[in-house]
Amino acid sequence: MVNETVSLFRLKCAYIIRKWHLFLIVSLLFGVTGFMFAHFKKPQYKSRLTFALDDAGSSGAGGFASLASQFGLNLGGNTDIFSGDNIIEIIKSRRMVERVLLSVDTFDAKPYTLVDYYLDISGMRKDKEKFRNVTFPIQQSRSNFSYLQDSVLNEVYVDLVKNHIDAQKPDRRLNIFEINITSPNEKFTKVMTERLVSETNGYYVELRTKKAKSTLDALENRIEAMRKGLNTSISNRAAAKDLNLNPVFDAAQVPVIQKQSEMEVYGAAYAEIFKNQEIARFQYLNNIPLLQIIDPADYPMEKMKSGRLKFAFLFSMIGSFLLFIALWIFGKPEKQLVTSNA
Repeated sequence: MVNETVSLFRLKCAYIIRKWHLFLIVSLLFGVTGFMFAHFKKPQYKSRLTFALDDAGSSGAGGFASLASQFGLNLGGNTDIFSGDNIIEIIKSRRMVERVLLSVDTFDAKPYTLVDYYLDISGMRKDKEKFRNVTFPIQQSRSNFSYLQDSVLNEVYVDLVKNHIDAQKPDRRLNIFEINITSPNEKFTKVMTERLVSETNGYYVELRTKKAKSTLDALENRIEAMRKGLNTSISNRAAAKDLNLNPVFDAAQVPVIQKQSEMEVYGAAYAEIFKNQEIARFQYLNNIPLLQIIDPADYPMEKMKSGRLKFAFLFSMIGSFLLFIALWIFGKPEKQLVTSNA
């Protein structure tokens, strides 16, 4: 039984070797196919933008919080949710990418939303039936999108994040990040890169300063109320004193003393809130800006053209492998075994 298996294995190998001319033909055909595929494939343009994450607000917030605590005001701790690798996930988030895709720019002397133009240049509109009649008008509100528009927009987002957007931290020891975006159009690549960073920066500033801004707004409203109360108490004290210019009894001084006490309370409260307001303003300003661009995504973009010889060799190997599998499974060396035994 073992000898028969070995003999069958050898016969199959000999059978496949005798088909060398088929391997030559298939390799040549697949190689030409790979060469032509690489020749006609659109080149990809790759951007490169680097930026440094600005942690100045994080380092200085502790000092302002300590100063604020001396005046009895809690401005919150330092919870920088964007520090480290979290900024990478924000860049690749659906919210950021869709905001950029729905923005407008001019391509080929015509205004487009970026998602509409990407559907054209990427070939996605031709590849899938449901993409062909879907458009994203410039004036249309995001809240008025149909289910089909939402579906197409999500598929474009998934395609970009999986295959064309790369956000990384090249050196784990440094606080420098790099963004690379590829697309078949050089201008689209540049616009997409710059706007993605801009949207991320704006969202970062908005969220990071939201708590400090709400504290500052509350203090400004409160200090305005204190100012009005202080002015009113000053006026009331002056009016009460005018009514008691030459009092005979000390009881007549009671209204003046009451207004004086009220004025002093308002004055002390106003001074305290004013100090806290300045501390809150410093903390708010200390959280801006988010990042500093080091290397912008300038022209020319890196042109990534598929290697024709590389694809020819790769396709040849694939063709030869497929032919080998087909001959091994469907070949009939048993006929030769019968003939030789006869």
